[in-house]
Amino acid sequence: MFWSYSIVSVFLCSVICAGILIPQILLIAFRKSLFDMPDERKIHHAAVPRLGGMAFAPVILFSVTLLLGVTLSCGDKTVLYALMGEVEQVAYLVCAVVMLYLVGLADDLVGVKYRAKFVVQIACALMFIASGVYMCNFCGVMGCDKIYEWVGMLFTLVLVVFVINAINLIDGVDGLASGLSGVALLFYGTMFYLLGEYIYAVISFATLGALVQFFYYNVFGKVEKQQKIFMGDTGALTIGILLCFLALKLCSHSTAEVNNANPLVMAAAPLIVPCFDVVRVFIGRLRKGKNPFLPDKTHIHHKLIAIGLSPRVTMVTIIAVAILFTALNIVMSPYLNVNVILAFDVAVWILFNVWITKRIKQRTSKQ
Repeated sequence: MFWSYSIVSVFLCSVICAGILIPQILLIAFRKSLFDMPDERKIHHAAVPRLGGMAFAPVILFSVTLLLGVTLSCGDKTVLYALMGEVEQVAYLVCAVVMLYLVGLADDLVGVKYRAKFVVQIACALMFIASGVYMCNFCGVMGCDKIYEWVGMLFTLVLVVFVINAINLIDGVDGLASGLSGVALLFYGTMFYLLGEYIYAVISFATLGALVQFFYYNVFGKVEKQQKIFMGDTGALTIGILLCFLALKLCSHSTAEVNNANPLVMAAAPLIVPCFDVVRVFIGRLRKGKNPFLPDKTHIHHKLIAIGLSPRVTMVTIIAVAILFTALNIVMSPYLNVNVILAFDVAVWILFNVWITKRIKQRTSKQ
């Protein structure tokens, strides 16, 4: 029961701390006019502060560290011993989070070129590799299991950069990035708890607590009351690197440890929607001869809004699709080959996008 109480405590602490910090960030943003201004590509129509992500890293680090301090003050060294067993990996994770947090903050305040962000993301991936957290098994994908270390390291470099940017690029509708990330964190936290990896369960739920409070201000905050805020690159990059680490860590477990489910399926399932969407968008831009790194309005949330859904219904729809993908993958994994599951996911995603495209054409032809 100790870890159950600890996880609930760190979650509530994170919620409370974010609830205190975010209003202060809003106050600073309005006093210094630090806004995300509307343009033809963006959905919002008013100036909204974009520094909500400033709260994430401080709140997460404070909540987890406070849990450690309080338990030590009470004479209980359980958290300390658990942390000592993972100290190398957690240390590198903290360094990576701080690096991307600072880069995101600089981007939100003055702008940072995407090439510079890629360099820092690669540096973060190298930290994961140095800590021993990297892909060393493809878990049967395309018939591959164990792979050479150098192949796994290179694949991890690409994967980390890809997932971080997938989370960043899906942040186009109120509550979407935080909602999708919240679903993933809830799943990862639960899995780590069941696997006995309690430190990572604590980190997952501390992050979830910060996102829950942000979600409230992002989705339900009123612009006219100066309560609405976006997470910005600071938040998206911070959450992205944490999700990368947790997914890689979960993927390192054996099939037997996750109830005969495929570890890669379990790790990737909550990230299917943002990752598949980025692949589709990048392929579409390349086919049109456009720079794949320049923004446009072809993401899944743009398409759903184009068929007439409101931004909030769009957000709920995409999160529901993500939950459905995750649930189906979890259910199928112990019984079906990983390649069959992957083919199923790709087919469903393609059919979903084909249906949306047809609806857009029908709506355009009526106008």
